[in-house]
Amino acid sequence: MKISAKKREKITEHILSVLYDQFPKPLFTSEIAHEIARDEEFTKALIKELEKKEIVIPINKNSKGAKYLRRLRWRLSNKAHEAYSNNAQ
Repeated sequence: MKISAKKREKITEHILSVLYDQFPKPLFTSEIAHEIARDEEFTKALIKELEKKEIVIPINKNSKGAKYLRRLRWRLSNKAHEAYSNNAQ
């Protein structure tokens, strides 16, 4: 089943909303997928599109500096957070 561009955009907005609410805490893809009630692979594809636009940035190391082997955490870029904050006011 193909999802329309309009629905993809709405889901992407929901992803950004979740990341904005948790800023600056990065979230794993699985946490974001759970929050928006979507499949992890689909969520990851949308997040990758946001990464290309430099709206989100990947975090590939844990708090101790060890690199994740199979997972990534995500957070809004500072520029995107600023723009989001300005629009919210």
